[in-house]
Amino acid sequence: MEIEPNSIDHFKLYSQLELQEFADKFVFRSPESSTEGFSVSRYDGNIEKLNGDMSFGKPSKVSTIYGVAGTIRLLAGSHILLITSRKEVGNYLGFPIFRVMSMKFLSCNEASRHLTRQEKRDETYFMNLLTIVESTPGLYYSYETDITVNLQRRCTWAKGWMSKPVWKQADPRFVWNKNLLEELVENMLDGFVIPLLQGSFQTGHLKLKDSPATIALISRRCTRRLGTRLWRRGANLEGDAANFIETEQLLEFEGFRSSFLQIRGSIPLLWEQIVDLSYKPRLNIIDHEETPKVVERHFHDLLQRYGHVVAVDLTNKQGDEGLLSAAYAAEIQKLSSVRYVSFDFHHCCGGSNFDNIQLLYDQIAEDFEKNGYFLIDTEEKIILEQRGVIRSNCIDSLDRTNVTQSYLARKSLDSQLQRLGALSCISMFTEDFEIFKTMWVEQGDEISLEYSGTHALKRDLVRYGKQTMTGLIKDGMSAISRYFLNNFQDGIRQDAADLISGRYSVNRDSPSPFGNNGFDSLSYLPVASALLIGGLTVTNITINQAGRNTNSILSSAVCAGVTAGVMALVKSNGRQICSRPRLCGLL
Repeated sequence: MEIEPNSIDHFKLYSQLELQEFADKFVFRSPESSTEGFSVSRYDGNIEKLNGDMSFGKPSKVSTIYGVAGTIRLLAGSHILLITSRKEVGNYLGFPIFRVMSMKFLSCNEASRHLTRQEKRDETYFMNLLTIVESTPGLYYSYETDITVNLQRRCTWAKGWMSKPVWKQADPRFVWNKNLLEELVENMLDGFVIPLLQGSFQTGHLKLKDSPATIALISRRCTRRLGTRLWRRGANLEGDAANFIETEQLLEFEGFRSSFLQIRGSIPLLWEQIVDLSYKPRLNIIDHEETPKVVERHFHDLLQRYGHVVAVDLTNKQGDEGLLSAAYAAEIQKLSSVRYVSFDFHHCCGGSNFDNIQLLYDQIAEDFEKNGYFLIDTEEKIILEQRGVIRSNCIDSLDRTNVTQSYLARKSLDSQLQRLGALSCISMFTEDFEIFKTMWVEQGDEISLEYSGTHALKRDLVRYGKQTMTGLIKDGMSAISRYFLNNFQDGIRQDAADLISGRYSVNRDSPSPFGNNGFDSLSYLPVASALLIGGLTVTNITINQAGRNTNSILSSAVCAGVTAGVMALVKSNGRQICSRPRLCGLL
């Protein structure tokens, strides 16, 4: 039986809704209470809360959904984002956690016939972006509790906090659909407002000899600088870093609960890496008078939230990465309250030298142990508090960062288990250690898919502590996929992120997404591809025939020259050929 949302112990959302479709409106009702619900006009998208047992006649269609993720208004009307399927993936502090498996937009846009020709073109583009949003990976939620707030913050908040509506409990930094929930909140539909977290949720059961324990791994992606790998680098002027993620490792053992936090994020300078068909586009540090303030704002926010910060920089010390790392070091050393540690991961741990990560640990061991972890007993009395955090980064804050964080998480887990009298080292128990490593591999894959579009690289280092041939092949395939996505799809993916997060606001006074471009960059891709493939094909054929006569040799030379010229032309115009965002600038 469904507990009503105004439960004394904790607020609970409606876990299932009946969607009734009428000619002029959509009606959403709770199956447990026909008086609880709301309607949305199919003409203008206006929301009305149901008053009592209202009847609208016989609906043309009735279906079951698992939540409303919010609404968004475009030029022609409103669109409602529905959760159409879900999967229970585990528990967080005793509450069931669900993963969104599919979503769908319902359109309330009867006004589209009143749009101008240009507005219709713009609306078509916006609708394409909504299609991308429907397939957003890594969205999690609970009907019974908020999952955006870590255990330590939960335990230090006032009693009665969980009786508030779930959306009021949430940390707005980590609510993926914050912008979409505004109309539902304005209409006081608290029982229907579902905050979605983008990131990862993994859980496992450890045997630990005869003392079973549960371990959960939850990563929370910040929405303040949401986007794709090469179109969201560095920080914005407010100090918000791209790909900023808070990761919490939670252990439950014999009634005790412990939590260990780590954070990651792009190097918080103003910098860019514009795609241009190169495998590794050049890094460009933006010369801006606000740079010192940007770094200061970023770390001031972290100090307020997490306490002492150790910034671990895993980037190379040579080439473009080296220049960026040096600039980062120069700025961060102006901050007396933050410790900066540089560790060239590729140089120290390349090949089969993963054990050298101990060298990094040796540098930060004192701070790491001093920061500690959070621990409460069976009566929820606070025994220990985590007093600081390790902030790790590489260039993407994905692969090298995930390997490093998994190592530090293992160190902390060993310390927690020893404190609770369970064992001395989790690696002593093969089955439990495998569960731990698998969780970190899958977590790394999931957050990599959200930022880069592919699985993480260096997965073998987490699972086996070394690179295998199979792992190298998989890394190569993922690297090729990243190249294609970054160059030819991430522009439109970035626009979808900017639209859904509210960074770009749609209204008739805004300039058209096509207004700043006299051409469609994507239209050059098939032309360039056809010229290249055609030139290479003709060159190959003529070379094969070159032995027959002098004319064939001459033809081969001409075709090869034309092909090389086309390749040079394509490369020199790489930035125009690649997929670029239309809606917002880089900062």
